Amino acid sequence: MDLEFNKNEDINKQLVYEVSTRLKKIHAGGGEKAAAKQKEKGKMLARERVAYLIDKDKPWLEVGAFAGEGMYTEHGGCPSGGVVCGIGYVSGRQCVVVANDATVKAGAWFPITAKKNLRAQEIAMENRLPIIYLVDSAGVYLPLQDEIFPDKEHFGRIFRNNAIMSSMGIIQISAIMGSCVAGGAYLPIMSDEAMIVEGTGSVFLAGSYLVKSAIGEDIDNEALGGAAMHCEISGVTDYKQPNDKACLDSIRNIMSMTGENPKAGFDRIKPASPKLEPNDIYGILPDARDKQYDMRDIILRLLDDSEFEEYKKEYGQSIICGLGRVDGWAVGIVANQRKVVKSGKKEMQFGGVIYSDSADKATRFIMNCNQKKIPLVFLQDVTGFMVGSRSEQGGIIKDGAKMVNAVANSVVPKFTIVIGNSYGAGNYAMCGKAYDPRLIYAWPSAKIAVMGGSQAAKTLLQIQAAGLKAKGEEVITPEREAELLKQISDRYDSQTTPYYAAARLWVDGIIDPLETRKVISMGIEAANHAPIEKAFNVGIIQT
Repeated sequence: MDLEFNKNEDINKQLVYEVSTRLKKIHAGGGEKAAAKQKEKGKMLARERVAYLIDKDKPWLEVGAFAGEGMYTEHGGCPSGGVVCGIGYVSGRQCVVVANDATVKAGAWFPITAKKNLRAQEIAMENRLPIIYLVDSAGVYLPLQDEIFPDKEHFGRIFRNNAIMSSMGIIQISAIMGSCVAGGAYLPIMSDEAMIVEGTGSVFLAGSYLVKSAIGEDIDNEALGGAAMHCEISGVTDYKQPNDKACLDSIRNIMSMTGENPKAGFDRIKPASPKLEPNDIYGILPDARDKQYDMRDIILRLLDDSEFEEYKKEYGQSIICGLGRVDGWAVGIVANQRKVVKSGKKEMQFGGVIYSDSADKATRFIMNCNQKKIPLVFLQDVTGFMVGSRSEQGGIIKDGAKMVNAVANSVVPKFTIVIGNSYGAGNYAMCGKAYDPRLIYAWPSAKIAVMGGSQAAKTLLQIQAAGLKAKGEEVITPEREAELLKQISDRYDSQTTPYYAAARLWVDGIIDPLETRKVISMGIEAANHAPIEKAFNVGIIQT
């Protein structure tokens, strides 16, 4: 091992350690005092409920753990968006699980909470997975109601999705394990089945205080919408359970009896571990985003038996394409290259830039995978498409558009891992969030932005300097220019981190590189529940 490898290894392991440290804080939710209050009521905490519900011998893939991080500080914060979401297994059946965290503002819905719930429902709908809601929420967080209530992608979309999923035959089970108020009452009752916990669960359109002020009626919450009333009088809920564990046991029992649906038929054989050591990834990935490395060294440590059938290896070398397997599943890999390579008599440096020939190759490969019904995996470390007169004359815009077209119209499931840079139109062509990857996760080394930090800072500085000049200010001194450049760079760089992206759900989470195989395998298993019903068609595409 050389010094550069050891240096990279130390830095990447430190980045992974930072992820785990931040997650420990996030997992504490609203803190010890808030947790103690829930325990006093005889309730399990959200993460305890999820852990009890899912199969212990199967993997759990959390979605949106970093949602809301660093946001809403003036409101006391909203760790993990106040809700725990993920893909797990319940009685052997792969499911989406959504659990309100009542330690965070009594489970109230912030804007990011709605976005995260919608993402969980999107995963369930795309993959036709059963979805289980563990409901314990005070409803909309009123100080931010204008950012969560009325728009298309706001709170009401949740209930619209309940109705759509029901029509699609997607199983929805709700457990009312705490408060379930106002608009939030529709979610469990629009599910296929709803159960309620005695003493702690309640569901009503208006609580006792609002009922008193609105119509003058004196009634307590238990009589208004508790377990006994809804199971014995209104018939709104289907099962009454004495405590949280009994409620979760009931869900497990129901799921154990559900039948299988047709599968998509993606190819899988017996899984095998990579022959090359996956831990080497820490030493291979450079400590800086502008350094060179061979992406093949990463790919071979992600694939079963480290076997990779590379497509058009000598052509369009700034993108690597090829076939392999992850945990037994057949996959098509599309990955950016950052290595210095020889092309004929020339040496070419591919700093994650997409050239015309690479875009052409990737387009053809993506179309082939759609023809063969092979899921696609995008490994992003891209700075964008090549610019300059030579590239423009060569039709880079047309070739880039062909690639984007193929990605957008793919009917096979797509999975994206942001390894390094994810800049500009490169983010789009390599299946960024806007292009509907079934799952998109980032490594701690990821950077996501419209362009690199130094280029953006210099561009913004020029704009700012021109603005100052237009106001009649004196020419900026070198010292003032350096000060402004640092301010702009610091602000811009803070917005390109994977944490900033994960907080806003531009990615589904930040993972240790060694978790990549799990993400891809569980993602394809989920996608296999949804048969492909649409023919692949790119429409009008210029050749």
